[in-house]
Amino acid sequence: MYALGMCTRYITPDQAAIERAWHIGRHNQPKWASEVFPRSQAPFLRLDASGKLRLVVGTWGLIPSWSKTPTLKYATNNCRSEEAAAKPTFRDAWRQGQRCIIPAMSFDEPCWETGKNVWWRFRRADRLPWGLAGLWNTWVDRRSGEIVESYTMLTVNADDHPYMSRMHKPDPKLPPDQQDKRSVVAVEACNLEQWLSGAGSEIFGLLRPPAPELIEADPIRMA
Repeated sequence: MYALGMCTRYITPDQAAIERAWHIGRHNQPKWASEVFPRSQAPFLRLDASGKLRLVVGTWGLIPSWSKTPTLKYATNNCRSEEAAAKPTFRDAWRQGQRCIIPAMSFDEPCWETGKNVWWRFRRADRLPWGLAGLWNTWVDRRSGEIVESYTMLTVNADDHPYMSRMHKPDPKLPPDQQDKRSVVAVEACNLEQWLSGAGSEIFGLLRPPAPELIEADPIRMA
C-alpha cells in the first residue's frame, strides 16, 4: 500500500474547511473520502480561465495527456520537483504551468529509526490545513470524450530538515549525507498567487519542505 520515500497517504479537509481556508465559494462537487491514497478521488485547487481559484475533484496520480488509458501501470501520485521538467509523465504539466494546491489536514510518513516502520502524522501547529504543492492535468479519451481530472504531489530533497530527514527507510548503499530523503512542499497563503500564476523562474524558491516551526508531528498510535 505504501511506497518508500514518498507520501502515499493524507487526510483531506471537508469542503466547508477548504472554502474557509482558501476563501472560495461553494462548489457542487462529488463527496470524497477523508483518507486519500494513490488513485483515490480527492480535491485540489487551481486557477480557472478567468484567474479565479476553483475546487476540482480528481484522481491522485497524474494522467498525462498522451496516455491511451486513464489507468497507468506505474505510480504518478508523487513527482520529484527536480525531475518534473524532464520526466515524460510530468513535463507537459510543468511547462504549461499547471500548478495546483492540494488541501490536507495531515499527511503521513514512515520512520525507520527503530528498525521497523513506524508511521508519523504531520499536522500544522496552527491547526490550519496544509496547502501542498502539486501539478494537475485534464485527460481526455479521444474515442469516447471521457474527461478525467488528475494531480500529483511535488516533493523536494529534505536531507537537512530536522523532521523530514528522519522519515523513510534509509538506503544502505548510500552514505547518510546522500540519502535523498524527500518531503512534500507546503505553500503558504502569502505565496499562493505566486505559486499558481508566477513564471517558472519565480516559483523555484517556493519548492522547499515545510518550515520546522509550522510542524506538529508524532507517531500514529495503532489500535
